[in-house]
Amino acid sequence: MIMTVTEYRQLNTNDTETTDQALEARLQALESVIRAYTNNNFQKRSFRFSCPVINGKLYYSTNLIKAEDTVQISESALNDGLYVVKEIGADTISLDADLYDEDYVLVTKIIYPADVKMGVVNLMKWESENRAKVGIQSESISRHSVTYFNMDGENSLMGYPKSLLGFLTPYMKARF
Repeated sequence: MIMTVTEYRQLNTNDTETTDQALEARLQALESVIRAYTNNNFQKRSFRFSCPVINGKLYYSTNLIKAEDTVQISESALNDGLYVVKEIGADTISLDADLYDEDYVLVTKIIYPADVKMGVVNLMKWESENRAKVGIQSESISRHSVTYFNMDGENSLMGYPKSLLGFLTPYMKARF
C-alpha cells in the first residue's frame, strides 16, 4: 500500500471522522490510479528475489523486507499483483492475501518517494473537503456569492484538479 492508515492519520490530523476501512480503500484506489497514470510501478529492483510459494506463503529468508512493506509479485501464473507483508518468519513471508502454490515467483519491493506520499495526502484532503462541491460553478444568495470548482476536461485529470497532480510529473514513464 502507498502508505498505512496510521501513517496517513499522522500526516493529516484533521481527518478523524473517516473509518480506517474507508481510508484503506481510498489509499488502495489512489495507489492503482497513480501507478496506471504514471506507468511507473515504483519497484526497487535491488530488493528483488525469486522464491517458491508453498501453502500460501513465500519461502525465502531475507532482511530486505519487513512487515507492512509492499511487494509486487510478477512472473507468476496465478499470483501477479501487489501485496502487503504481514509477517516475516524464519524462512517464510506471509502476505495480506492467500497465494496459490507455485514453483517460482519474482518478488520485488515497492518504495514510494516521500513527495508521492505527501501528494496522496493532499489528494485525500481535497477528496474529503471539496468532493461534494464539484460541479457547482456559481451560487448566489442575496449578497453572498460562492463559486466552486470548474472540473471540465481542461481543469481536471482522474477526477482531481490538475494543480494537485503536478507531483506525479517527475515519475511519468513512457508508454510503448
